[in-house]
Order: sequence, then structure tokens, then C-alpha cells
Amino acid sequence: MDEPTSEIDPVYRADCPSRVILDQIADKWSMMVLAVLSEPRRFNGIKRRLDGVTQRVLTQTLRKLERNGMVTRRVLDGRVLGVEYALTPLGRSLQGPFSILFDWTVENMGVIRDCQRRYDAREGLPLAADGAVEQQLA
Repeated sequence: MDEPTSEIDPVYRADCPSRVILDQIADKWSMMVLAVLSEPRRFNGIKRRLDGVTQRVLTQTLRKLERNGMVTRRVLDGRVLGVEYALTPLGRSLQGPFSILFDWTVENMGVIRDCQRRYDAREGLPLAADGAVEQQLA
């Protein structure tokens, strides 16, 4: 039987602000941007380091991180205008926890991929050329 809503720990409630914050800082691109910004970088420098990120997604990610106080944005004057992004102290404070999660991911990548292959084979899911499960559109 489900617990009554009044007894749910406040951090697990649907209206807890932590859900939105976690969603905004713990996604793939946010974590990778925070890692790339170990030193201040221009927009194109960040984009070059993050293979596969689109300009639109990177722009959205940087705005979200700036809004949440993780990143600062500075317009650079000069012959060619540019924008430089840097971590704030709050953003820097995430580097430790995120690097632990990233290191764990890299260390366990092979084991996880093996588990995925066994699961997919058991469930009869089709594999794409790269070994990933093909997206099935409804």
C-alpha cells in the first residue's frame, strides 16, 4: 500500500525544487560543460571540446547553468566580439562530485555495456550498427 502524501519526505515530493535543480545540473551536457570549464573558455572552444553537441543545445545548457549560478558569461571586446564562460565558486564545487561520477562511469562502462547487451538479447530488442538498441518509435 502506498504511503499517504503527508508522510512523504519533503525532498521526494513532486513539488520539491530539488527536482528541477537536479534536472538542470545533472544532465549529460551540463556535467560535460562543467568539466570542460576547468578553465575559462569561449563558446566555440567549449563546442570543439564536446563532440556531438549542437550549437542550440550548448547555448541552452550554458544559459541554464548561468541562471543557476554555476557559470558566468563575459562579453569580450575586441576586433571580433566573443563570449567567455567560466565557473563560479558554486559551479567549481560540483567538479569533485561530478568527477567521481564520471570516473565511476568510465570504470564501469564495459560491465554496463555487457549488461545492456544481455538484457537486449533476452528481450529480443534490435541492435543498431553501433551496438545500441534502436529507438522504436510508437
